[in-house]
Amino acid sequence: MNRAPKSVWRRPTHFFAFGLGSGTVPWAPGTFGTLAAIPFYWMMAELPLGWYLSICFVTFVVGVWLCDKTSHDLGVHDHSGIVWDEFVGYWLTMAAVPFSWEAALWGFIVFRIFDVFKPWPIRWADRRVAGGFGIMIDDVMAGIYAWSTMHLWFWLH
Repeated sequence: MNRAPKSVWRRPTHFFAFGLGSGTVPWAPGTFGTLAAIPFYWMMAELPLGWYLSICFVTFVVGVWLCDKTSHDLGVHDHSGIVWDEFVGYWLTMAAVPFSWEAALWGFIVFRIFDVFKPWPIRWADRRVAGGFGIMIDDVMAGIYAWSTMHLWFWLH
C-alpha cells in the first residue's frame, strides 16, 4: 500500500490525478475512485452522446498528462492512489447506457471486475505501456470491455 502524499491537497494536478482526493483512501483506492466518478456520470448521463464522448476523450487526454505529471513528481510509475483513470474508465463503461440507479451500480461492478482481473490484452498493456498513457490505457480498455458487457446485457434483455 502506498500512502497518499500530502501534495494531493496542495497541488491541483495531484488532487485531480488522485480523483479529487478519493484515491487517498488507504485501502481499495481504485474502488473509491470509481465510486467518486458516479456522481459525475449522473450529471453527464443525459447529455447527447457526442458531448458525452467528447468529455470522455478530453478527460482521457488531460488524464494522460495529469497521471504522467503526478507519477513523475512522486517518483512512482502508477501510485495506487492515482485514480483519474478509474473515472474515465467508468464513464466509458456507461456511455449510451440507459440511465438508472441499477445500471450505474451494474456498470460499477462490471468495470471493477475488468479493472481488477485485467483479462488479455488489458494485463499486457498494464505491464508494458509506460507513462501517463500507460496508466490511463488499461482502464480505458477495462471500460471498453465493461461497456461491451453492459450493452450486450441490455441487448439481451
